[in-house]
Amino acid sequence: MSLFSVSKRTLLLIASFVWLAAGVNIARIGLEAYANGHLSILNVALSVAVGAVFWMFVFGKLVVKHTARISSYADERHFFLKFFDIPAFVIMAVMMTGGIAIRSLGLAPEVFIAVFYTGLGTALTCAGIRFGVNWLRFEVTPA
Repeated sequence: MSLFSVSKRTLLLIASFVWLAAGVNIARIGLEAYANGHLSILNVALSVAVGAVFWMFVFGKLVVKHTARISSYADERHFFLKFFDIPAFVIMAVMMTGGIAIRSLGLAPEVFIAVFYTGLGTALTCAGIRFGVNWLRFEVTPA
């Protein structure tokens, strides 16, 4: 076995940590923008809506898809980056690049950053939590 191979269960834990780190960081950026005078009931409601949409239509489905893919692997041990498939890594890279560009180039007003990033970060954090729950519930099949 390779030094970099881990169990299927550990792949779920890695996915949990990656999504939690991304989600908490994105939500932090949004909350910092809220702290600059953008806190209102309407904006919070919009953040909740953004988070709900991303959870229901993107990240909730992503967790189910990747958990099923990982669980279906025939072998027990895999390269540690196989918590995602290649298309998921590409999507993540595009999202990160886009988010960094939006902020660094000032392409969106701070109120957008507050609303959108808080909602998106919350949905990402929920994905990390769900991967963690799946890790806890994962049952290793006997060989």
